[in-house]
Amino acid sequence: MADMQAFRDAVRDWAKGGPGGPASDLAGRLGVRTAVLLEGPSDLAAVEALAARRGRDLATEGVCVVPMGGAMSIGRYAGLLGPPGLGLRLAGLCDVGERRFYDRGLKRARAPHRDFFVCVRDLEDELIRALGTARVEEIVQAEGDLRAWQTLLHQPAHHGRPRQEQLRRFLGTKKGRKIRYGRLLVEALGPEQVPPPLDNLLRCL
Repeated sequence: MADMQAFRDAVRDWAKGGPGGPASDLAGRLGVRTAVLLEGPSDLAAVEALAARRGRDLATEGVCVVPMGGAMSIGRYAGLLGPPGLGLRLAGLCDVGERRFYDRGLKRARAPHRDFFVCVRDLEDELIRALGTARVEEIVQAEGDLRAWQTLLHQPAHHGRPRQEQLRRFLGTKKGRKIRYGRLLVEALGPEQVPPPLDNLLRCL
């Protein structure tokens, strides 16, 4: 049976210059009505974790979360999935530093901006601030990453930097770590700690 991962794969191939037929066919078979455009897989992990915590089955609801591989791909994906292409409703998250790419890409695709929410720096930064650095360090230790964390702290480049910035850097120093912690940090949030951009995104879907 076709699933949302198959649709994501078809969209990715289409964005790389492949045919659009497979994505269009799967969208119809799966009842896709909304595409959530995110910069990368760590954002995907966080969104899916929060949806699961709230008892949401996004796929059943016709919502597909699509990691684009970078903010500069927004124009391409919005064009393929939004009004000029499959005509899906679009939503998503963006980092404040990448907002100009989203504004330009969504305007070109004639897609509304209302369901795109801006993170102060990025989603990892939002999650660290929401939990507090002490709680994030507890999670790092519980995950068996204490030695790697301490190694980073002893590097001269990180001496004197704010703890939040050190943690943010730590999450990005090893392949796959941002994805794993994207899920873990969301799972550790209290009901009132969910960062507004992430909370607003889930509420609008």
